[in-house]
Amino acid sequence: MDGDWLQAAFGALPARSQRMIEDRALGKTLGSIGQEHDVTRERVRQLLLKAQKQLFASADVCVDDWRDRLTTLTERSAVPQSEVAAVLGVRDQMGVGPLVEAVGAEHPLTWAGRLRGWWTRSPGALEVLLRRGVEEAPLRGEGVAVTFAAAGVPDEVPLLDLLGHPDSPLVPGFEGTWLRRRARGRDAAYLFLLANGEPCRAEELLAPTGIRRKPAVAEALRRDERFVQLRLEGKWALAEWPHLNVTPYPNAMEAFVAVLTELGPLPRDALFVKVCERYPVTLWRLHQCLLDDRVGITEDGLIELVARGATPIEESEPAQPARMAVDPAGNVFGVRLTVDKDVLRGSGVVVSSWLTWQLGMRQAPMARTFSIAGHPTPIVLKRATSAAQISSLRVLAKENGMVGGCEFVLFLRTDDSTARIEHACARHTCPAMSEPSRIEGGA
Repeated sequence: MDGDWLQAAFGALPARSQRMIEDRALGKTLGSIGQEHDVTRERVRQLLLKAQKQLFASADVCVDDWRDRLTTLTERSAVPQSEVAAVLGVRDQMGVGPLVEAVGAEHPLTWAGRLRGWWTRSPGALEVLLRRGVEEAPLRGEGVAVTFAAAGVPDEVPLLDLLGHPDSPLVPGFEGTWLRRRARGRDAAYLFLLANGEPCRAEELLAPTGIRRKPAVAEALRRDERFVQLRLEGKWALAEWPHLNVTPYPNAMEAFVAVLTELGPLPRDALFVKVCERYPVTLWRLHQCLLDDRVGITEDGLIELVARGATPIEESEPAQPARMAVDPAGNVFGVRLTVDKDVLRGSGVVVSSWLTWQLGMRQAPMARTFSIAGHPTPIVLKRATSAAQISSLRVLAKENGMVGGCEFVLFLRTDDSTARIEHACARHTCPAMSEPSRIEGGA
């Protein structure tokens, strides 16, 4: 087959017909195309039919079984146009559209509308597969592609674009997670507890869930059968955890240490298996336990207790973010932030653990407070397992006349543990110059 036959056939069409085919590929209606070319809707339809017949004639000469090929190919839920072009032995171009439409194929339907650049003769099939993947939510970032692939969604479908659409049934959560739109707070709590591997108090769930008040967190979790409250501690846990009432260990780290104490040095994978037998926990949490100052590694690569001669395992230093800086003396740290929904509603602000690393807070959990002149409540910087968090900056932002979108710098002094913020917007671009300086809560 001549690889340029469709290009030649499309190029032989009148320029106006070519533009009309291109406009149809972009989703324009016959009426809107007619207005652009100053002709009636019916005339546009006639010109498109005439152009299609010319393309069909060329296809019949160059690929005599092209209809059979396209009919078989488009039985799938979604086929990229590049694959359609490959079956025809041509380049991916606008002229492919009229040919694939001739066998009854359409652009697949999704909650974001028609998926341009893809074809199928079962337009509703892809959305069914997408909904099947959504049923597995909430989803962690690393599991999104696997979940939708298992549901039958083709690998090349622009999944993140579809999930990020305003009409998507899922919404983005913390650290790349995807949550059900109508249960985002509870789903966020579920994934947070799953990753943490240990029960948490309601106040610890405020930041990841986006819920403002502790009682609201408790009320939301109480209505969801995935959660249970440990009455003696008042903490929230996952009902699926089998170790809630049987394990003698208060947390995963204590089980980690107990296994090493009893069994001695172990290879990492064998250690993980033994710990999970006593205290079921996620792989992510087990890796975090390796960074505890009580655990180290022997010369022959086994995991052992530092108290018995092992060398502590240190996490590699995080890269310095572009929005963080430190003075040459290492005494004043600056963090450039934006007044976003977390600041506006008074939530904690998640930042890179580079900051806590530089401040010597290399184990988690750990916290440090910084006082603010004229304020009774200090700023608290907390080190978590994978990031750091700064306590609410809402009041400070309000006092400095900032609104959503404003830029500011938080300065932390290490010699006297004090903090201050400075409004960092250029005057001609500052959102506060054109909006009231009063900050409203919520987002």
